[in-house]
Amino acid sequence: MYDRNYLAHRLRHASIGREDQPFLIHPDSGAEVSHGAFFANAERMASALSRMGVKPGDRVAVQAPKTQAMLELYIGCVLAGAVFLPLNTGYTPAEVRYFLGDATPALLVCDPTKLDDLTPLAAECGVRHIRTIASDGSGSLVEARDGEAPGFTPMPRDPLDLAAILYTSGTTGRSKGAMLTHRALASNSETLRDTWRFTPDDVLIHALPIFHTHGLFVATNITLMAGGACIFLPGFDAEQIMAAMPKATALMGVPTFYTRLLQQEGLSEASKTMRLFVSGSAPLLAETHDRWREVTGHAILERYGMTETNMNTSNPYDGDRRAGTVGFPLPGVELKVCDPETGEDLPQGEIGMLEVRGDNVFAGYWQMPEKTAEELREDGFFITGDLGRIDDDGYVHIVGRGKDLIISGGFNVYPKEVETLIDDLPGVLESAVIGVPHPDFGEGVVAVVVPVAGADLTETGILTAIASDLAKFKQPKRVLFLPELPRNTMGKVQKNALRQDYAEIFA
Repeated sequence: MYDRNYLAHRLRHASIGREDQPFLIHPDSGAEVSHGAFFANAERMASALSRMGVKPGDRVAVQAPKTQAMLELYIGCVLAGAVFLPLNTGYTPAEVRYFLGDATPALLVCDPTKLDDLTPLAAECGVRHIRTIASDGSGSLVEARDGEAPGFTPMPRDPLDLAAILYTSGTTGRSKGAMLTHRALASNSETLRDTWRFTPDDVLIHALPIFHTHGLFVATNITLMAGGACIFLPGFDAEQIMAAMPKATALMGVPTFYTRLLQQEGLSEASKTMRLFVSGSAPLLAETHDRWREVTGHAILERYGMTETNMNTSNPYDGDRRAGTVGFPLPGVELKVCDPETGEDLPQGEIGMLEVRGDNVFAGYWQMPEKTAEELREDGFFITGDLGRIDDDGYVHIVGRGKDLIISGGFNVYPKEVETLIDDLPGVLESAVIGVPHPDFGEGVVAVVVPVAGADLTETGILTAIASDLAKFKQPKRVLFLPELPRNTMGKVQKNALRQDYAEIFA
């Protein structure tokens, strides 16, 4: 029945004939939802969308809590041929107005608590329908779903039809809507399923948000494509994850998951049944990698991806998972290091701009043809904006974002190089190195350091400790201390916020 819909067919195939096997496990209630029941509800969602007049190609914007119903809506959109547009639950109404005006969705789904604020915005932006999904799984869209019968015939969708739009964070300007095709999502999830050896026997601890690539198009899609199960948590809770580990086989998380889990007693015992720990969305400190291996006996598998491309590289399932690297290009993904100015290929080992090409790459930015042309080359290579290098063994190292590159006195300073030295110092939990305006050097290097609790760190002490390992132009001109670094919901350090906060430190 699903075979004419490119992505839906691949998401459903593994559970055909195994409809009674669990897909979602809700630890709070103890309820288990089978693959068959989940897809039946997704079909009802698709019917409800169709009844509202949502047509293939229409956008469905969703700013709602992480629930089973929201996952059903995602699959329902795929079945109906609609374009799923998840929005960060932390966005304010003013921020949501931009996305509604830009994407012009046919339907907005929100938390009932935000209905009063978002209803006038939806009307202002020409959104025809607004429905709700609450954190307890109730809501007007759920009522509409329950009024439909299962058995929806999926709309025909080809590989290059749009399945989703994800907006980038907009740290370098207004947010851009990355258009993700059926082929991009399907090919990447199938590759990761095989690369990471997911099978119907796997049980994934799902504690990630589902408005983001990691939780939605990696964790959820892989589990469906493997015919496995998810222990479905509303968010990160160290105690809940510890309790889930003995019944699970895999965890996908961001670095913060692992640093916080390392503070839990009994981690070594709880993790014995697990086979895989994956980290992404932000760099994992080598110290965390080494400590995790020491405590659990497992090496965290770090990978590299982004909104526009899904996953690009992965440390090996079998083989050396090297701290500080993101492994090798995935099967079907081409990766090269280029001169940021000329686009010419650079010799192995040199730092340059990472460019990637493959079925995983997006189709362009929604209604931004000029921006698409700037970042997506005619030959299919996408200019990631990430600076990196490939070492002699073929491992990819991410050095930093191109926009994070500091040019001080005409010399390039790569923040990661300075951060690595500072992070290795006793008493340092983590650091972020930024460039801010400087009257003499154009940009001055500033290090923002988070001390370990109780550590007695000083600016002079840190500068002295790293002086012999860095050229003078790379050395921070100031070292500042914060109790924690500003991060987005996926754990990425928001260096743009730090640059704004300290923009006048040398004024």
